Amino acid sequence: MAANSLLLLLSLSLTVFFIPTSLAADADPLQDFCVADLHSPVAVNGFPCKRNTTVVPDDFFSSAISVAGNTNNMFGSSVTPANVLTFAGLNTLGLSMNRVDIAHGGVNPPHIHPRATELGFVVKGKVLVGFVTTAGVFYSKVLGPGMNFIIPRGLMHFELNVGEGEALEITAFNSQLPGTVVSSVTLFGSKPPIPDAVLSRTFQVDDKIIDLIKSKFGN
Repeated sequence: MAANSLLLLLSLSLTVFFIPTSLAADADPLQDFCVADLHSPVAVNGFPCKRNTTVVPDDFFSSAISVAGNTNNMFGSSVTPANVLTFAGLNTLGLSMNRVDIAHGGVNPPHIHPRATELGFVVKGKVLVGFVTTAGVFYSKVLGPGMNFIIPRGLMHFELNVGEGEALEITAFNSQLPGTVVSSVTLFGSKPPIPDAVLSRTFQVDDKIIDLIKSKFGN
C-alpha cells in the first residue's frame, strides 16, 4: 500500500514538473542564440542557425516596428511584425512582437494565433478588445493608453478603434512565429476558394451573398 502511494506521488510530481515545458509555445533553446538563416535550403520546424562567425550585432537589434503601418485598406488597420521573419535574432527564443496601427473607426478583424498567447498594450487611442472562448462566451472591454489585455492561445479575437483618432497597440507573443488566421480572409479569400455550398450552408445564406462577399476578398 505504501509503495503504491509513493508511486502515485512520484507520478504526480513528475507531471507537475513537466507541465510548463509541455505547454510552451516554442521549444527551449539549447544554446545562447541561434540567429535564423532564412536562406538555408534545410527544412526544419523553425530555422537553422547561422554560423557564429557570420553573426553580426545587427542580428540582435531591429527597427521593424518603429514606423507606422499603412491603414489605407478595407479594415483600416495594419499589423507590423517583429517576428523571426523580420528579426532573425529571435530564432529559438520563443517570443515576438507586433505593432498594430488602427485608423479612426478601423478594426483589426477577428483572427486567431494558433501558436501563441498574446499580451497587448495600448499606447494610444481607445480600443474595444474582445475574444470568444471555445464555449462561445464573449469577453470584451474598452481600453485606453497604458492598459493591457491578454488573449489566450488559439482564441478568436479582435480590436476595434472606438476613439476619436488613431490607435496604436504593441502586442507580444510567446512564440517566434505565432501565425495569424484572419477569419474573413481565410474563409472568403483562400486560393483555391472554398466551395460556395460549404459557406452558404455554414452561414445559412444564399450562394449569391457568398459570391458577393468572396468578391471583396479577390475570389
